[in-house]
Amino acid sequence: MQGFGDLEAEVMARVWDHDAPVTVRELLDELRRERAIAYTTVMSTMDNLHRKGLLNRDKDGKAYRYTAVASREEHSARLMREAMAEAGDTEAVLSHFVAQMDGEESQLLGAVLRRLTGGEPA
Repeated sequence: MQGFGDLEAEVMARVWDHDAPVTVRELLDELRRERAIAYTTVMSTMDNLHRKGLLNRDKDGKAYRYTAVASREEHSARLMREAMAEAGDTEAVLSHFVAQMDGEESQLLGAVLRRLTGGEPA
């Protein structure tokens, strides 16, 4: 199971927060409001995320415009699925996961299950 490094997580969060494709320069400008960081560092990180299949990119003049391959929610669901697959005992993993939910999360889970099994309209 592969998560993100600190900078990768920050870059992905910012890409997800944009409603449109984003360039390295645009993310660099945002990141520089909070810390000193080099253009090449952001460019390398975004290139690595592209090579890992997490970002799409399209050429726009001399630059690339990046978008996320999957939404934040789809990515989180994939990580959860990978964690369950690696654990071996899926029932035990799900039991522990559900036991850690608060009341509101449990209600949301129940509503999603009912909707997906046809027990409740969307």
